[in-house]
Amino acid sequence: MSAQCPKKMERETLIRPFNLSIADEDLEVLRYRLSQTRWPEKETVEDWSQGVPLDRAKALCSYWHASYDWRRCERVLNGVGQFKTEIDGLDIHFLHIKSPEANALPLLLTHGWPGSIIEFLNVIGPLTNPCAYEGQAQDAFDLVIPSIPGYGFSDKPSDQNWGVRHIAEAWIKLMRRLGYARFVAQGGDWGAAITTELAIQQPPECVAIHLNMPIAFPPPPDTPGLTPAERQAAQDHVDFVTTGTGYSLLQGTCPQTIGYALTDSPIGQAMWIYEKLKAWADCPNAPETSFGWDTVLDNIMLYWLTQTGASSARLYWRSAATAFTDQRKVTMPTGCSIFPKEILRPSRRMVAERYTNLVYWNELQNGGHFAAMEQPGVFSEEMRQFFRPFR
Repeated sequence: MSAQCPKKMERETLIRPFNLSIADEDLEVLRYRLSQTRWPEKETVEDWSQGVPLDRAKALCSYWHASYDWRRCERVLNGVGQFKTEIDGLDIHFLHIKSPEANALPLLLTHGWPGSIIEFLNVIGPLTNPCAYEGQAQDAFDLVIPSIPGYGFSDKPSDQNWGVRHIAEAWIKLMRRLGYARFVAQGGDWGAAITTELAIQQPPECVAIHLNMPIAFPPPPDTPGLTPAERQAAQDHVDFVTTGTGYSLLQGTCPQTIGYALTDSPIGQAMWIYEKLKAWADCPNAPETSFGWDTVLDNIMLYWLTQTGASSARLYWRSAATAFTDQRKVTMPTGCSIFPKEILRPSRRMVAERYTNLVYWNELQNGGHFAAMEQPGVFSEEMRQFFRPFR
């Protein structure tokens, strides 16, 4: 018997399979808390302009209490391949799904807030096994889908060091630990900021990045020379900053304060996320009509069960003031897929000012902020199209 390579043995020791099994008691406590919810009075408007309408909140609570099955989600996550590994003192949770195709390209997918690894569950099959989804074998990917520190089943940072730059460094270490000498990366929301930072750090193993929310901002709507589409995107950004960023200001200034409410109240945590699904997704009606109650609640449960209301919010406190205003140039080959209901939609020429090697640009017909979850087929095809030249 030949001896194993020491580096391979080290990787196998450091990477541990993770089996998710939430205690029955925790689920019983959740059901009890839901049954004891104290409701506010009905909103004084007939739309979502004051937040989640009372009837939609009660509908979510009713399904969550009486019909939702967490064990189903648990089985799905355990079935795709969960792992943990310690990086810089924190256990990082991640999904690792190997393609059946021998020459699959490793792809690192990073979620944002208020998302989670749940966002990517419906693209795992099309990306890893394209032949089963009307694709071609040469477009297959190996997938690495980590939970950001302070989110989901990754450890919660106990200091102020885990901002976007540190997370990008950790992702590079993770991919090296998995043995990938060459990979590509993708992200939206915080995932876009982390992926952008990873590209700025220029690890030799990473050859290209893709973003569905490039970190570049439109100028004021009255800027001379804007096209009608650019002017509309600029006005949409002004409207978003004016009426849609209260969550960011609160999480960026008082994450501990909001954390008490989110950690103590399941309905408080749920509405904090549910409202953003409505506001940011391309969903004309309530989120459950687009995603289904189970998907909505699977994502919420990754915050509730892990008590990460405060720790996820702290990323805003740590990095929002720098990550979303950073204008350092990105020279790595970059592709962007722009979905029409995305909260930030700079034009191609504006994005190219920062991402100076912008080699792919596509504006889609449907979809919003949660691209992989909203449009899994379109998202998968975008990954195939853009990354094809980098194999």
